Amino acid sequence: MPKDPELLAHQQWLGYLQPVGLVVSPPALVSAQAFVNTNIAVEHATFLAQLQTEPVAAIGNLKALLTDPGLFGWKESDLVPADDPRAKDLEVVLSDYHETLKPTFAVPDGQGWLMLLREWPLGTDLDRDAADSTRNWQASPQARFERLLRETGVPIGLLFNGTQLRLVYYPRGESAGHVTFPVAAMNNVAGRPVLAALLMLLGADRLFTLPDRQRLPALLAESRRYQNTVSTELAEQVLAALFELVRGFQAADDQRKGELLRDILAHEPDQVYAGLVTVLMRLVFLLYADDRGLMSDDEVYIRFYSVTGLFERLREDAGRYPDTMDHRYLSLIHI
Repeated sequence: MPKDPELLAHQQWLGYLQPVGLVVSPPALVSAQAFVNTNIAVEHATFLAQLQTEPVAAIGNLKALLTDPGLFGWKESDLVPADDPRAKDLEVVLSDYHETLKPTFAVPDGQGWLMLLREWPLGTDLDRDAADSTRNWQASPQARFERLLRETGVPIGLLFNGTQLRLVYYPRGESAGHVTFPVAAMNNVAGRPVLAALLMLLGADRLFTLPDRQRLPALLAESRRYQNTVSTELAEQVLAALFELVRGFQAADDQRKGELLRDILAHEPDQVYAGLVTVLMRLVFLLYADDRGLMSDDEVYIRFYSVTGLFERLREDAGRYPDTMDHRYLSLIHI
């Protein structure tokens, strides 16, 4: 079955970046009409002009990048520095560690704070605990930033170290997720889809001017709601499939006058349930891998070995032999 090209485009750039946890989901992006612009040659040239090349390709000035009208298009007033009196409430004092966490910039949204930004020195490992012995809290920049977001109640953040831009989402009462945009990946023509995705998420229109349901906060929240709905529906489908398998095994056992399952039920009855659940979980994994394009695209595999290929063959047979489908397992047993 052909996929929606917009959905596929989102799956591709997310598959390349491999987010940690849930940040955005392709269906939520499509629903919010957030599409990846494939024609960004001009924007890419503007982005490259913002980079420094020594010692590595990196963004030298994050504020200049975000306020560039040819790229993200933010206004100067959209970035409130940490020393501004308005940002005083964004300082988090860790008395046990004698430290204070605060952002580099905060983005207002008229009713509070939309996003926090935290800059680190060029090339800082965002996931490694600080080795500086002068710091009492030996935590990574990511852990520090998550603590800042949690304590301030601002769920969206942007973590930056010159070579990486990391969008972090940490809604209250839920787990954190983040997706990292490496500058190296956006430094060539092949990386334009990654830059296009970054512009789509952090452009001024997505943050400030679009209708509320299409802005970044709603998009991130909807992604979480969509994932919860999918998880619930998947659990119900797996349970229904489990009952269907149990009924099938019961019917087969009855037909064999109890010989098929006699030994296992007598000695290890729990293995029947465990085995059926294992089969279903493996099928779910294979379906996910197929959907993400992680399995072989060879025609022989797709037609005769993939789960989706087996489903299509069974659906074709159901149309041809509607009255005998429940007996077809006999031929499989003989094989």
